Amino acid sequence: MRVASRAMTSLICSLGRLTAFPCVMFGWLIASPTPVRASVEAALCVPSHTTSAEVRRTTLDGVPAIVRVPQHISRPPIVLWHGFGPPASEAAMMDALPLDDVPAVKVYLGLPLFGARALPGGMKELAQRQAQDMGLQVFKPVVVGAGDELPRVARALEQQGCLQLHQPIGLVGFSAGGAAALYAMSRHQVTVDAAVLINPSTGLTASVQAFEQATGHAYAWSPASRELAQQTDAVKHAGDIAHGTPAPALLFLQGADDSVIDAHALADLDEGLKPLYRDQAQRLQFTRLSGVPHQWASDPQGVARVRQAVAAWFIGH
Repeated sequence: MRVASRAMTSLICSLGRLTAFPCVMFGWLIASPTPVRASVEAALCVPSHTTSAEVRRTTLDGVPAIVRVPQHISRPPIVLWHGFGPPASEAAMMDALPLDDVPAVKVYLGLPLFGARALPGGMKELAQRQAQDMGLQVFKPVVVGAGDELPRVARALEQQGCLQLHQPIGLVGFSAGGAAALYAMSRHQVTVDAAVLINPSTGLTASVQAFEQATGHAYAWSPASRELAQQTDAVKHAGDIAHGTPAPALLFLQGADDSVIDAHALADLDEGLKPLYRDQAQRLQFTRLSGVPHQWASDPQGVARVRQAVAAWFIGH
């Protein structure tokens, strides 16, 4: 793809291909000075008497969210992050993965710099940031920013009565959301019992490789970006990601037709995690989905296969 020949919206990933580091990167951590009060939406995660799942829009300590409440709840909430797209918003992620067969509240979070938190200059400003420094001005804000928001979201869910104190959560992340999920799990500020990573970046290094391949431009590394690469490298932090008793149940879904993320990156992570799951191999699975592209949500067959795999993983773990 020649970047200069596309409209600005296509520049930012086609929603997926310009940035090409798994449609993952942009975001800005915006903290809310006002804590969530339990009395504001005490019934946020309480099922009503309707016969279908209910959808409720809210913010969780400043983070835009859509909460999908099934009629029967017997498991902890599952937090889901979208990517650059598609799906590229919390609403699109919910449409792709409603997961109504899973008896848990689903919490779809908007990534920083998306939706209500978009930059004033929109796509043009995002493209400028990417051109200036994809790692520090795009990857860091969205991946580290979103990952660092997770403890606040968990506390807000506790205050809303959606999550018990110290109860583990489930995680789903696509592309940018997958990178954020891996980073958040390596930090251990929120306990994760099970997670599904869909075509994720494994860190800044993998994202830079995808960026360079998509744009034909070499990334200018700096001491700060190299430090960020170390900080977000899932392979180097495999021990942190797998920490726990039992270790979190991890399902990696990789589209065999993913032209964005280098398959070797996930293969390296697989090799790094396998020894850590030697005594609980059933809790680690890498699955390649034939015919599925990076932007799986734009393909009806891809949606069906990913949806089935995600639901089965959480029902089984």
